[in-house]
Formats: sequence, C-alpha cells, structure tokens
Amino acid sequence: MESFIEILKIILPAGAVFAAAYLIVKRFLDNDQDRRDQEIRRLNQATITPLRLQAYERIVIFLERVNPNMLLLRVNKQGMNAHQFHLELIKTVKTEYEHNLSQQIYMSHGAWELVRTTKEEIIKLVNITATKMPHDAPSNELAMMILNVSSNLGKKLPNDIALEFIKREVSTLY
Repeated sequence: MESFIEILKIILPAGAVFAAAYLIVKRFLDNDQDRRDQEIRRLNQATITPLRLQAYERIVIFLERVNPNMLLLRVNKQGMNAHQFHLELIKTVKTEYEHNLSQQIYMSHGAWELVRTTKEEIIKLVNITATKMPHDAPSNELAMMILNVSSNLGKKLPNDIALEFIKREVSTLY
C-alpha cells in the first residue's frame, strides 16, 4: 500500500503539470490558428471588395442601359418597323443580362433577384406594348407607346427600384 501512495505522489503532480502544459500549448496553437485565419480573411477581403464593387457598378450600368428611355434611343434605327424593333429590344435586354450573369456571384441574393425581375419586367413591358401595335407600324410609334405606358404606370419602373436597392446595399456594405 505504501508503494501505491509513493507512485501516486509521483503520478499526480506529473499529471497536473502535463495537463497544464497541454492546455497552454493548445491555447497558444488555437490563438495562432485564429490569427492566421484572420489574416487570410483580411487578404481575401482586399481581393474580393474591389470585385464586389465592380460587380455592383456593372449591374448599375445594366440597369441604366435597360431603362426604357435609354433602351429605346439606343436600339431604334431608321427604317425599322414595329416588329423588328420589338425583336431587337428583347434581344438587347437579354444580351445585356447574359453579359452580366457572372456578377451575381458578388451580389446578395436579394439584389440579384431584383436585377432578374427587372429584366423580366422590361421584357414584359415591351411584349405587352408590342401586341397593341401592328407589325408594319413604324418603330417610332412603338417607342412612343412604350414610353407612354412606362410613364403612366403610376409607380416606379423595376430598374429604378433595383437601383435604389443596390445603392442602399452598397452604402451599408462599404
């Protein structure tokens, strides 16, 4: 029994020293890992932040380009009839959207959904207005009708709503 007590006198202090050393080394390694993780996050932020801002800038340009006022002026060409103009407007909106699809990686889900909805609503506006027009009418008549419909909606256009949302989001992020 006496030898058992002697062994305990040796093992208990050694165990206490081992546990203390283990806890100190573990805390040191955890702190070091946290510091490395923070450094990696900081470096990633330095890379991602400019890309995110650039994505928001490109989407703002997209939203401005699909604004009916800007879109109609840019797409309308001399000698087009309403049907050709209608098809060219839809093609332009879809092309602009497809050109900016990759920007959704850097944007919030809500912002991207507004961008997608804007595209769909602008196309719907053009399609509905075009159905009220004869195919062989001059493109200027379709343009005027689209402008009248968009100005008489009594609410903001989808691209204006998306622009406001994106501006608010960017101001809160940066």
